[in-house]
Amino acid sequence: MLRDITLGQYYYADSVIHRLDPRVKLTATLVFIISMFLFHTFLGFVIAGIGLFAVVRLSGVPFKYMMKGLKTIWFLLIFTLIFNIFSGSGTVIFEWKFLKITWEGLRNAAFMGLRLFFLITGSSLMTLTTTPNQLTHGMETGLRWMKVIHVPVHAIAMMMSIALRFIPILMEETDRIMKAQQARGADFEEGKFKDRVKALVPIFVPLFVSAFRRANELAMAMEARCYRGDEGRTSMKPLKYAKRDAFAYILLAVYVAAVIVSDKVVALL
Repeated sequence: MLRDITLGQYYYADSVIHRLDPRVKLTATLVFIISMFLFHTFLGFVIAGIGLFAVVRLSGVPFKYMMKGLKTIWFLLIFTLIFNIFSGSGTVIFEWKFLKITWEGLRNAAFMGLRLFFLITGSSLMTLTTTPNQLTHGMETGLRWMKVIHVPVHAIAMMMSIALRFIPILMEETDRIMKAQQARGADFEEGKFKDRVKALVPIFVPLFVSAFRRANELAMAMEARCYRGDEGRTSMKPLKYAKRDAFAYILLAVYVAAVIVSDKVVALL
């Protein structure tokens, strides 16, 4: 299951999405996330789904590989759907004791499930097509104007880059520790839920020790190389917009306009 986590991992491919400027992908991801809460009709979800599917196809990332990341959040999706189904108010279609299902509850559950699915897929697509270094550089360059109000943009971007880089490393470390514990007779899949939670303690302790050790080694390496933040630092590969980036911004604007117009049209009908 740990190998199924795709967030923070980079998928090597030579596609137009991979070649886009990281600032474009960061902006597009942020706009896409915000757009999920701008419409309240199925037509809006259809437009968002078509746009997301088109970007996934252009990225060259296999759709099955994208879906692997959802295996780790099935519990969250199912819990969200059940909670929304039984917490809605309106036209009742089924009622038994204190349980009640309404059309409005089903509609809200479907909308929330689609939002979570699109949000996770869109966020994973950004990290799958952009290296941590590109994300850091794009975030730092795109938010450079915030230095005027004394926001530590470089420090924030560096922390995000380190966090994304360490996600797959910690997943591999966890997998290695679990295999070592299983070789010594540990069982993580059988027994009651309480017993399985207790069985995870021998994993978390060495994992935290390994994480702190890696963090200390990274800090010492940065200090040994005289790292002092962004003061006086230059970039080996400065970011420059290309024609494909301008075209991507135009398509992003068209998508936002289509989402807003579709919601207004459905509301009038």
